[in-house]
Amino acid sequence: MPDKVMMKGNEAVAEAAIMAGCRHYYGYPITPQTEIAAYMSKRMPQVGGTYLQAESEIAAINMVLGTAAAGKRAMTSSSSPGIALKSEGLSYLAGCDLPAVLVNIQRGGPGLGGIQPSQADYFLATRSAGHGDFHLLTLAPYTVQEMFDLSYAAFDLADKYRMTVMLLCDGVLGQMMEPVDVSPKEAVPPPAKDWAVTGTKKRRKKNIINSLYLVPEELEKQNQLRYERYGTIEENEARNETYRTDDADIIIAAYGASARIARNAVDILRNDGIKAGLVRPITLWPFPKKTFLALAENAKAFVAVEMSMGQMVEDVEMAVRCSRPVALCSRTGGVIVQPDEIVEKVKETYNKL
Repeated sequence: MPDKVMMKGNEAVAEAAIMAGCRHYYGYPITPQTEIAAYMSKRMPQVGGTYLQAESEIAAINMVLGTAAAGKRAMTSSSSPGIALKSEGLSYLAGCDLPAVLVNIQRGGPGLGGIQPSQADYFLATRSAGHGDFHLLTLAPYTVQEMFDLSYAAFDLADKYRMTVMLLCDGVLGQMMEPVDVSPKEAVPPPAKDWAVTGTKKRRKKNIINSLYLVPEELEKQNQLRYERYGTIEENEARNETYRTDDADIIIAAYGASARIARNAVDILRNDGIKAGLVRPITLWPFPKKTFLALAENAKAFVAVEMSMGQMVEDVEMAVRCSRPVALCSRTGGVIVQPDEIVEKVKETYNKL
């Protein structure tokens, strides 16, 4: 394969997973992510891997759990309704402290909704991926190249922290094509998985993968230890990108495909004499709170841009500790927000300052 090729976002995710050493993929077709499964069905046999179309989304996530318990890199993907079905398995993965990668190419909801792009699964990814106390490390690319790069990185992060990493994308990114640099990356040696269930051959003490603790104090201790690890992740893994924020009076916050549109809006606003800037969270959990709080020292207001009824806006408000007004510019149901809508909302907010 040449170093740079035209690829769909969904294809870039799949190829990056293979390059990262994933040899076990379990999925189920659902628009707009089906190309991931189709690509894996062709490529996995070529690299000696396992492709299996599960009988359901629930079966797929539990196959991932079993493979992860054996210490192997595994991935599944779906779209919004399918991700919701995987929520019990995600909780089991967290309770067992197993590394895995999950890709969500979002569509409109609730319910079956529609097949058009959406960002309405933000709460699902950052708040309620399943029952109990746990988080998913959530990555939000905004180009096809980033879909490739962050998919590759997701496997290293999952192994490093023994947790599920979600790649949260939308139908715009999953279906669009862009040039992608697929040149080999420097491999990061995976950590030793001495906890894996691989058979003892009577040479070591047996390992048990378990998420059931009948003694409350034992479960409490496990949750506390897990949250100590989450604290390390919040300190070391929060990622973001800023654009024209150094002198900005008003900051737009946007991620994924919305950030591409918001970046254009920033340039339009600058031409109109308004000092606007953009901060793009790359990790949605952990949310880049420190960046937002620092920007709030000089910026007079923020505008959150989302393809939802307003979910990330709450994290922006908390990040700036409600020290600045935070407005919302959003479309939902599969409608893509337009640059002129963002410009209008920013001007409306700016004129109130």
